[in-house]
Amino acid sequence: MPDEQSPAQHVLGDIAPKLAELTQDVLFGDVWKREELAPRDRSLVTVGALVALYRTEQLGSHLRRALDNGVTVDELVEAITHLAFYTGWPCAVTATKILREVVADDAPSES
Repeated sequence: MPDEQSPAQHVLGDIAPKLAELTQDVLFGDVWKREELAPRDRSLVTVGALVALYRTEQLGSHLRRALDNGVTVDELVEAITHLAFYTGWPCAVTATKILREVVADDAPSES
């Protein structure tokens, strides 16, 4: 059975294997595991930074991670609304649209 690829390897590994390795081992393997911030808090900080910097490519996966780390949809909406006043309306509106897509993608489908 072949080794399962990490998300970083899946996205970057074919063209930038070292960047994929550093992303998986250092960023998600070390930085995200540090005890000084809980994963939930780290997710809120990361989502805030991605919204502020208009990093839409990475925002969806970090919104999913935030939900997995215990941040609620209502808390994410409130954080994005708060950020609108500091980062600009377009950043917040785009982040809200991405959050809507994430929530819709994660919702159980009706048969």
